[in-house]
Amino acid sequence: MLTAFTAGLLLITVSELGDKTFFIAVILAMHHPRRLVFIGVTAALAAMTILSVLFGQAVSLLPKVYIHYAEIILFLAFGIKLLYDASKMSAACDTEVVQEAEAAVKKADLELPKQKTPLAIVIEAFILTFMAEWGDRTQIATIALAAGNNPIGVSIGAILGHAICAAIAVIGGKMIAGRISERQLTFVGGCLFLVFGVVAAIEGA
Repeated sequence: MLTAFTAGLLLITVSELGDKTFFIAVILAMHHPRRLVFIGVTAALAAMTILSVLFGQAVSLLPKVYIHYAEIILFLAFGIKLLYDASKMSAACDTEVVQEAEAAVKKADLELPKQKTPLAIVIEAFILTFMAEWGDRTQIATIALAAGNNPIGVSIGAILGHAICAAIAVIGGKMIAGRISERQLTFVGGCLFLVFGVVAAIEGA
């Protein structure tokens, strides 16, 4: 369980910093109370984590040998892709990700009343974050972790990792957003995925 918790915590914390959902939280926190944004964002990420873990548990019913090799291939493929992406990036923050986050928030603001209740703000943060996270690499990685590791450990670690990233985004996101090196974070994330792939291969040997 401790191994699953650590894996979930490290994987999510490194992968989510500088991600689209991170910048959505940053932008929302500039216009709305931080506490409400944090509640909505964290609730969405927790819900996504639980769904991913449940799906991972369903996948775990397949023959263990298939799960084992799929887990190795998935982590190694993600790791190689992230390292390749990092090699093509500039040292600055990825403006494309920021622009996508800004567009998503702007669209949501246009569809909602100008005078927003606290509940409306929480719901907006929840929906925007949930939709942005759907199909993201961290969701797929969480499914893979849950298929081969303790589901409770993965859930707690991943949710804590998401909460840490959400807290960083809403509290100091505006200050540090321009200083985040997407290239370095992507490189570290790629290395981490490769490590998990190697560990999975060794454990199954």
